[in-house]
Amino acid sequence: MRENLLSFLDCTDRGNETAFAYRRGLRLSKWSYSRLRNAAFQFARELERRQIAKGDRVLFWAESSPEWVAAFFGCLLRGAIAVPLDIESSADFVIRVQDQVAAKLLLYGGGIKCDRLETPKLSLDRLSDEISDHSTEPVSPSDIRSTDVAEIIFTSGTTADPKGVCLTHKNILANINPLEPQIQPYLKYERIFHPVRFLNLLPLSHVFGQFMGILVPSLLGGEVYFQDSLNPSEIISTVRKNRISVIVSVPRVLDSLRYKIERDYEARGKAELLQRKLQVAENVHFLKRWWMFRRVHSQFGWKFWSLLSGGAALSAETEAFWRRMGFAVVQGYGMTEAAALVTVNHPFNLSRRSIGKTLPGHEVRLDEHGEILIRGDNISPGYWGDRRTLTSDDGWLRTGDVGELDDQGNLYFKSRQKDVIVTGAGTNIYPDDLEAALNSQPDVRDSVVLGIDGPRGTEPMAVLLLRDEKADAATIVKKANDALNPYQQIRRWSIWPEEDFPRTTTQKIRKAVVLEKLSELAVADNGSTRSSGTAAARASFILNAVARVSGEVADTVDSAAHLETDLNLDSLDRVELLGALEDHYQVDIDEAAFTAATTIDDIEKMIRQGATEKATRYEYPRWARRFPITWIRSVVFYLVILPLTRLMSRASVTGSDRLRGVEGPVLFVSNHIAMVDAALILRALPARFQTRFAIAMEGEVLRDYRHPSRSISWYRRWISVAKYFLLVSVFNVFPLPQKSGFRKSFEFAGETMDRGYSVLVFPEGRRTPDGEMKPFKDGIGLLTKSLGVPVVPARIEGLYELKVSRRFFARPGEIVVSIGEPAQFRDDDDPSEIARDLQNRVASLA
Repeated sequence: MRENLLSFLDCTDRGNETAFAYRRGLRLSKWSYSRLRNAAFQFARELERRQIAKGDRVLFWAESSPEWVAAFFGCLLRGAIAVPLDIESSADFVIRVQDQVAAKLLLYGGGIKCDRLETPKLSLDRLSDEISDHSTEPVSPSDIRSTDVAEIIFTSGTTADPKGVCLTHKNILANINPLEPQIQPYLKYERIFHPVRFLNLLPLSHVFGQFMGILVPSLLGGEVYFQDSLNPSEIISTVRKNRISVIVSVPRVLDSLRYKIERDYEARGKAELLQRKLQVAENVHFLKRWWMFRRVHSQFGWKFWSLLSGGAALSAETEAFWRRMGFAVVQGYGMTEAAALVTVNHPFNLSRRSIGKTLPGHEVRLDEHGEILIRGDNISPGYWGDRRTLTSDDGWLRTGDVGELDDQGNLYFKSRQKDVIVTGAGTNIYPDDLEAALNSQPDVRDSVVLGIDGPRGTEPMAVLLLRDEKADAATIVKKANDALNPYQQIRRWSIWPEEDFPRTTTQKIRKAVVLEKLSELAVADNGSTRSSGTAAARASFILNAVARVSGEVADTVDSAAHLETDLNLDSLDRVELLGALEDHYQVDIDEAAFTAATTIDDIEKMIRQGATEKATRYEYPRWARRFPITWIRSVVFYLVILPLTRLMSRASVTGSDRLRGVEGPVLFVSNHIAMVDAALILRALPARFQTRFAIAMEGEVLRDYRHPSRSISWYRRWISVAKYFLLVSVFNVFPLPQKSGFRKSFEFAGETMDRGYSVLVFPEGRRTPDGEMKPFKDGIGLLTKSLGVPVVPARIEGLYELKVSRRFFARPGEIVVSIGEPAQFRDDDDPSEIARDLQNRVASLA
């Protein structure tokens, strides 16, 4: 039985195994269990140096990362109290929290601007460097008792007086200790699939995010991957590439993934087939479901098997969708005041639509109104600064949620008690039931049902978020009413005027904000509230995002303005805007369609459609990094390419000593003269780089090689495709488009470096037509900044003269390859300035 949370630092059996992984920029940073432990010891010593002791508070205002976890355990070692804040919290809210807790240190990250806080600060992005001087020897923890407060979780981001829930070691372990013996019998099977990898999409500022992102995976010796983006395509890509086993998220993300799959089927003209297969799958064996939807399982990767949902109730339709696909869907129920967890579904004995059975050691009952009451050691002692307890005299905590219990002890969530609509006839209407009926309609992206005053007392009002603004809301409501009881009928509705509902960071709809907005709208004669959706949408997130990138004022941006010609957004600005829109609306937007001529109106259409035209076909050849291609490449390079290059160029090399002590991966940049440039650079490098090397090639050219025009003869098409496979196999090239689509190329470059390869880029974009070096594209600055690796400039001289004279053999010393000093850039450097700096470094090698 664990006595305190520091027991999770004991990693003697798996010290070198990966514990956490996080994508910082384009690179995937992995932390082992031993590195996490050592960093926690170092951070505890940093707190000691800053005279932060037991009972002092430390604010966490940063995205989820391994550094966050190390700092959290470092606080526990010193007995300091962690105060995690959501990264999207406003500065005003953070200041109000600080006024309450008087923290002695603020840990920040993710581009947070915290100039208004006078609290001493430390960047988690640079934590490793800040604590590197401290010893990694174990730290003797302070006198930690189970009743000591481990953290304070603030549950409100909008009130003038935030409330912080105090959670002790005992509270949190009350949810872990009952699970651990239940997990033990399954560990023998876990060895077959080891390691179990979790993709945690919940912020660590929420206790359920900590529960599933730090504590439970540790019981399995699992790996946890953190990811900020909630874009469905990126989630699926992460799951497949990293062989994720379990996704941990909120219901909204599971809804988005479901819609992504439905859109894919619709794009192939197989939407009806999908629905038929889902109906058939309801009554067939698990293995047959898996086979029926093997294409989807292949899309996610064969190791992925489960989705774990928390933070809100998952709709019955979405749960059924994933279950019929052959995936396990696990739900849990809890609240911050109960240390996140009260009930949980057994992953191998699921009860449909249930939010699980009560954990051992806890008690759950319903009062006469159906409100869920809980009792146990997991209940918080109270709010920070408030001496009152949260429970009644007999220890029961009122959750404010309404539920049902069946004979087997399974708990079913109905609604928040404050959301229950009590009609003039005294009948209780649960909004979740009505929302489920509405969300089952194909034209509805999402909905929320609120209680408003009507001529017959309080009655339900539906607010609809439509997939297509041309959809008929009246027809949608009528179909939903057909599935509801007479007393549940919806007679009032509204079309939400923006592209999405206002939401919390856990994707819950802010109903109070929705209700406030509705009060500003006119009510039509037929009882439905209407508004101009497009006009309101332009005043919301899209315009604010465009304004933030362009520097314009949102109110002055014209919906017909072109991104480049009118708003001066270059290709890098468009990539930033594209990423912000995809993450916010959780849709996929084709980068090739997001051009300089795109207008605000065009963006709105793309978001409403959820997908655009088929993406430009740039292929990223991961097969070139696998056996036997890697062996073939080495043999061809040393037996053919290298001898030929030496024989024909007789190039002299200068500055190679500057690479002494430099280990890969490294980003090389060079001027561009001819197709043999890459071979010359490779010939100049030490052997340790030559076999772990990738080359970025002009994407449009490489694409045309792979997919030649049908207008040319079959023989020339065959030669073109053969040229493509020869280039990829022998030189490990990948496409770097010049106009659009380079976001995927950048991601591929980061993935390539994660595998230990160095990358060569020609930042001019094209071969020089006159022998003079041309200006470097700004994209090299963004790539450099995002990769965060040393950059080595290189320059080739004498080759252009050989090319012009059409000679194939050079005289000794006629061609010179110069290697420059490795350069390192900071995260806050401007990409354009980085590009200019690299251009000057290459030019100075002449």
